[in-house]
Amino acid sequence: MSFTVAIVGRPNVGKSTFFNRMLEERKAIVDDVSGVTRDRQYGIADWNGKSFNVIDTGGFVPKSQDIFEREIRKQVLIAVEEADAIIFMVDVATGITDLDEAMTQMLRKTAKPVFLVVNKVDNHDRLLEASEFYSLGFDKIHFLSSISGTGTGDLLDELTDLIVDEPAEEEKNLPKFAIIGQPNVGKSSLLNALTGQERTIVSEIAGTTRDTIHTHYNLFNKEFVLIDTAGIRRKAKVNEDLEFYSVIRAIKAVDEADVCLLLLDAEKGIAAQDLSIFAMAVKKGKGIVVLVNKWDVMPKETNTARDYEVELKKRFAPFSDLPIIFISALEKTRIFKAMEVALEVYDSRKQKIATSKLNDKMLKAVEAYHPPVVRGSQVKIKYVTQLPVVVPSFAFFCNYPDDVKTPYKNYLENQLRLNFKFTGVPVRIFFRKK
Repeated sequence: MSFTVAIVGRPNVGKSTFFNRMLEERKAIVDDVSGVTRDRQYGIADWNGKSFNVIDTGGFVPKSQDIFEREIRKQVLIAVEEADAIIFMVDVATGITDLDEAMTQMLRKTAKPVFLVVNKVDNHDRLLEASEFYSLGFDKIHFLSSISGTGTGDLLDELTDLIVDEPAEEEKNLPKFAIIGQPNVGKSSLLNALTGQERTIVSEIAGTTRDTIHTHYNLFNKEFVLIDTAGIRRKAKVNEDLEFYSVIRAIKAVDEADVCLLLLDAEKGIAAQDLSIFAMAVKKGKGIVVLVNKWDVMPKETNTARDYEVELKKRFAPFSDLPIIFISALEKTRIFKAMEVALEVYDSRKQKIATSKLNDKMLKAVEAYHPPVVRGSQVKIKYVTQLPVVVPSFAFFCNYPDDVKTPYKNYLENQLRLNFKFTGVPVRIFFRKK
């Protein structure tokens, strides 16, 4: 399920520090200068086994009071429209400001859950001072300190209670493929080439596609839904509200898809942003096909494609069991082959392997290369089974599940890939006590 939480509030109340705490990593630049978060941050948070998207909207630096209020209003409205829940952050050290009041007025109009979070409450005196925020009239109010983490657990408990678990294997009628990638790599051109109709405006200006567009594809006995996303731009360049809007939409499209078609520009190669989009799709357990577009304009020698593929796989490591296809949306070269491969990846992601077959292959692999001895104890793997979840996941039952280290886990994943077809599919491995 795609559940998105947006953090809103005026500048310098501690939104980025809180965002980092939720993601347990320092992704946002945190500084005491007002308006450091000019770009928007997004990431995936996990709490009590539930995952959700978090968007840190960033405060604005006013040129004048009017511009500031106009900008902050636009941003809050987008967050309210696109997110499933909103964290409205205020600061006990400064008390209630006019901007907090103005935001309160806007947030009162939404039916979505709003959590008022009073930050920097790190001692008893501040807790007493924080009681003035009850006057803003929100039901859900939390007092916490982003820096120390005090009080964040209760808020996360209440947030994740809103996330409804979906049934493990929900029959989705048609495969859904999301076309993802940076602006201007040719996502709309690919969609138009496949469907043979001008569904989207194609232009040289990056960011023409602001929204996600769903297209039902039913040709040559193949049927699926194509989702064309707005380009996910490098965060330093996300400097207008429509871009912020596009980023939320693109993240949601990845959530909705079964397979992500990551489109790269052959001339520009792979950028850090492509890798972060890739990592997000892997973390969400989506099938992945890499399409190198504009291959028609590349100068060719004998092994150009092979060398290019080797280089790409190095960048995608450790997950390099990926289909990479060289296409031209303009010339319609290999675009139908790309869809066939995407359907294969879709089928691989859905496959259920019989337990007997799984044990037959995997116990032989264990026999061929035993887990290392830990603290004088031999780790013995007795049995393996596939778990009934959407992303291919396997439980290996053994006597010391906590002692199996990453290198051996990687060995088992490679053996799974060797024996069963999981090209383009993230695989998850768990060790459990037998």
